[in-house]
Amino acid sequence: MKQVYLDHAATSPMHQAVIDSMLPVMREGFGNPSSIHGYGRKTRHLVDEARFVAAKSIGAKETEIVFTSGGTEADNLAILGVARANRARGNHIITTQIEHHAVLHTCEQLEREGFEVTYLPVNEEGLVNLKDLEAALRDDTILVTIMYGNNEVGIIQPIKEIGQMLKEHRAYFHTDAVQAFGLLPINVDECSIDFLSVSAHKISGPKGVGFLYARSGTNFSPLSFGGEQERKRRAGTENVAAIVGLKTSIELSMEEAKEKASLYTGFKKTMQQIWQEEGVHFEVNAGEGETLPHVMNVYFPGTNVETLLVNLDLAGIAVSSGSACTAGSIDPSHVLVAMFGKESDRIASSIRFSFGLGNSEEDIIYAANTVAKVVQRLAKK
Repeated sequence: MKQVYLDHAATSPMHQAVIDSMLPVMREGFGNPSSIHGYGRKTRHLVDEARFVAAKSIGAKETEIVFTSGGTEADNLAILGVARANRARGNHIITTQIEHHAVLHTCEQLEREGFEVTYLPVNEEGLVNLKDLEAALRDDTILVTIMYGNNEVGIIQPIKEIGQMLKEHRAYFHTDAVQAFGLLPINVDECSIDFLSVSAHKISGPKGVGFLYARSGTNFSPLSFGGEQERKRRAGTENVAAIVGLKTSIELSMEEAKEKASLYTGFKKTMQQIWQEEGVHFEVNAGEGETLPHVMNVYFPGTNVETLLVNLDLAGIAVSSGSACTAGSIDPSHVLVAMFGKESDRIASSIRFSFGLGNSEEDIIYAANTVAKVVQRLAKK
């Protein structure tokens, strides 16, 4: 049975070039980057090279890059770090209802600590209304955290416009760019971004590594304490092999971004065309908005998401609901609830397709035809 992996927004397989770049470090580069002897200087050089590549990819300075264990830690470091360090200036934070749980659960923790959080609504395309943001801003607002591109439906927020609005306000601006990085051109100065989160395993790099961009002069507290690594912003001996893998995955992403964006957009069109030809009833969630090229969230009326996912898995097609899966059951998507309301049929009948390394046009055609058969069979029941 042919198998097709279409869940790259969850994680993507490592590129062979990434693996090749990491192996020599794992074999020979065991020195601690904080050590002053030759072994340490060798690995320090590797970390410095990776920091340069990460900074260049978003138009930042090398000193503004903090290596982390991934997107979740980067989000936590930005949000908790800013809130706790700036409490004397205010205790109000603004985010949206459709953020990744790494942001939402962190904001909930801050509420338990006495901070006040405003969760902005979105429209049926998943977009934040800039007037809502403007109305929510207060004198005591210290942080606005709004994701660049949504992991479930792919909608891209007006980041540049938000950054421009916040230039006139003292609140810091953080964006979770985990899904957008590597496919969309991002420049932190052009968008007036103060903090930005990135994860390697979304761009065919290793799991367990990422980075936080933190603009020079911003005030935030560390979450971990120990050594003076990462300019005292993130204690702990650096995972050099993973950081080298991150560097390679960034370089590949920068080289191939336009080509991949065009390819994945074509995949979306191919799947939709096949479903139309097969008479499948479907609607693309956030379909009228500007979305990430690799993410497509689709509503199939008359189906059940759990049954659909199981049947597709049995047919060799790996996709997801885009929402949390706990103990074998699928929780309602908070993103779709925010977009359409908790009573909408879309909540129980939508799945996410996401494209990445290894997918071919042949795979997409096969997957689209398989989905058509499964949906039509299930919709009749």
